[in-house]
Amino acid sequence: MNLIGYIVLFSLVFGFLLSICADYLNISNLKANLPNEVKGIYETEKYKKSQDYLRATTQLELFSGGADLIIILLFWFAAGFNSLDQWLRGFGWGPVTTGILFISILMFGQNLLSLPFRIYSTFVIEEKFGFNKMDLKTFWTDALKSILLTCALGIPILAGILSFLEYAKADGWFYCWIATILYMLVLQFIAPTWIMPLFNKFEPLEDGQLKEAIFNYSKSVSFPLKNIYVMDGSKRSSKSNAFFTGFGKNKRIALFDTLLEGNSVKELVSIIAHEIGHYKKKHIYIGMTSSIIHMGFLFFLLSIFLKSPELFSAFYMDEMSVYAGLIFFGMLFTPIELFLSIFLQRQSRKHEFEADQFAAETTGQTEPLITALKKLCVQNLSNLTPHPFYVFLNYSHPPLLHRIDAIKKLEGSVSVK
Repeated sequence: MNLIGYIVLFSLVFGFLLSICADYLNISNLKANLPNEVKGIYETEKYKKSQDYLRATTQLELFSGGADLIIILLFWFAAGFNSLDQWLRGFGWGPVTTGILFISILMFGQNLLSLPFRIYSTFVIEEKFGFNKMDLKTFWTDALKSILLTCALGIPILAGILSFLEYAKADGWFYCWIATILYMLVLQFIAPTWIMPLFNKFEPLEDGQLKEAIFNYSKSVSFPLKNIYVMDGSKRSSKSNAFFTGFGKNKRIALFDTLLEGNSVKELVSIIAHEIGHYKKKHIYIGMTSSIIHMGFLFFLLSIFLKSPELFSAFYMDEMSVYAGLIFFGMLFTPIELFLSIFLQRQSRKHEFEADQFAAETTGQTEPLITALKKLCVQNLSNLTPHPFYVFLNYSHPPLLHRIDAIKKLEGSVSVK
């Protein structure tokens, strides 16, 4: 094995050990006593249930991550990548078609190996803790839709990337970058109206006090809201959420139907205000810009390593190819990706604080937002006391207690409406 091979091996093992360390610290940081901030909303019994849920999901993640690592290493050191490559080359279909099949087979194999863990997560853990509302038919239908959607959307862009890198030579990485940017933008426009409805129903919010309050608020902050949708999240899970997606006329705010239960009009308006805050604070555009820069950096580095015989030698390949290089570069890039993900997670947490502040200031109230966040935490059995190191590595949203502290600091400056 050469130096690149040792770097990849170290990265994979180190990443897994880092995950174990973070999980251990996270579990060790669980507190027996219910925090004062959620007393009256979080019952002691349910608080204990949230900790049991964390232990169960963490254990499954460790088993799943360990199994993935072992299988990758066995396949790698058994020269599985080269065997698959040589078998596909024997059909003589050319580099693009061969590349699509090479990557598709690896992706299918990875998904197949992860299937038992997804089934166990859905029908054992999520079922045990009262979240799962999905039957086997819905599970397998979703899986089939995902495969078909991946083929319909993924194969064309993969074919384009392989073609550019194969035939455009030095400028190939740039064409890949531009094509991927256009692809991302198109997805942002079509996802709300074409892709997401394949999995969930989106019904316009019914006329009434809530809809009137939301539209009055949106007018007060000059947000062009045409409609707000309710998603049938209860079809699959009892967990609650709300999200903003899309651009231009296709942008939409969606509320899980489970969110409408147990929240007052003021609390729901505060949640909407938070989502609108992301739009007003340009977080969606900042996130998109970060992703575009990230992709450009990746493609440029990829173009360099595709010329390196050492990269292919590290994986016991007899021949160099663009498609195998994509896989190997992804594994080599793991430590840099870890660093970038930490930066992006930190940026995301900052955006959540800013959206909370926007919601509190524009509604003129802090208490409805705090109460809504508490209820979300209870309903989703969220961990109230995550370890700072685990948050640093994994959290895209700040922990609940941190958000409450930040919102309470605004109380003196928020003018009540």
